[in-house]
Amino acid sequence: MAKSIDVSDLDIFYGDFLAVEGVNLTVKSKSVTAFIGPSGCGKSTMLRSLNRMHEVTPGARVEGKVVVDGQSLYDPSVDPVAVRRQIGMVFQRPNPFPTMSIYDNVLAGNRLNAKRLKKAEADTIVERSLIQANLWKEVKDRLDKPGMGLSGGQQQRLCIARAIAVEPEVLLMDEPCSALDPISTSAIEDLIHELKSDYTIVIVTHNMQQAARVSDDTAFFNLKAAGQPGHLVEFNPTRKMFSTPDEPSTEAYISGRFG
Repeated sequence: MAKSIDVSDLDIFYGDFLAVEGVNLTVKSKSVTAFIGPSGCGKSTMLRSLNRMHEVTPGARVEGKVVVDGQSLYDPSVDPVAVRRQIGMVFQRPNPFPTMSIYDNVLAGNRLNAKRLKKAEADTIVERSLIQANLWKEVKDRLDKPGMGLSGGQQQRLCIARAIAVEPEVLLMDEPCSALDPISTSAIEDLIHELKSDYTIVIVTHNMQQAARVSDDTAFFNLKAAGQPGHLVEFNPTRKMFSTPDEPSTEAYISGRFG
């Protein structure tokens, strides 16, 4: 069941360095929220804080709150591994496991969660996940072949299938199309539209047109100056953001005057 995410007074650190400061926003359930802004403004750092991937970096920590369905993700009693199961992540470059078949790639997360799967159950998960990722028709006759043998766009859809196989509630995507050609990008964007009926999706993108095409709401991050922390400048419905933004700097960024 897709969940909303409430972020309040979030500060994100790398050691002593404050990377992102004072973020407040609500990601709505079963919607697509885009994070935009120039390089180095903390978009990906912000995204990684939503499923506690940020703290995998030594010395990295957060202050403030990230609450999913009433549960504070950074509460000491919460297991970060459980958080990452609930909130899946798709990275910038497709990263299928190189030694694994397409079939085993899809199931990697389920097996990591120490689930003993019967063959019929495993088959069902693989088929369901690949159908959801719009990849089933293309690969159903070669599930035993290496995932690395697929095209870049297919590999990224395989990674999405792997992420949704564990039935998360939220899907985070860090520039999922930046390494892909226009046709593959279009396929992933269509897939995002379909997936939002089941998942809450947050996507980091450098591509303004992509943000306008795929998202319901947009968060614009920026830096006051080099070496300063990134901060949330504006958070609004995408249609409003791209037509009548509240902040002059949002308008300047979207129209390409900087970044």
